[in-house]
Amino acid sequence: MDKQTQTEIEAAAFRGLVEHLRKRTDVQNIDLMILAGFCRNCLSKWVKKAAVEKGLEMDYDAAREFVYGMPYKEYKEKYQTESTQEQRDAYKKADKAVI
Repeated sequence: MDKQTQTEIEAAAFRGLVEHLRKRTDVQNIDLMILAGFCRNCLSKWVKKAAVEKGLEMDYDAAREFVYGMPYKEYKEKYQTESTQEQRDAYKKADKAVI
């Protein structure tokens, strides 16, 4: 596989992931962190880092909007729920398992 084709496939997979996360508003970031070790905010930080490495100006809020598909404040108001004690306990346990 040539480099251009690989890049195009990776980009398509990334777009699919972002679209999936935008649709699955029922899945909270803390649940993603517990199960996968990353969340929409982590993805936003990676987008920002990649943009900056390419010489583009992008702040964290712009990167979040890129990932969430709307301003983060709007997303929080519409979809984010308060984490439960069980989620917080699971997050602490999962975080300790990370090397």
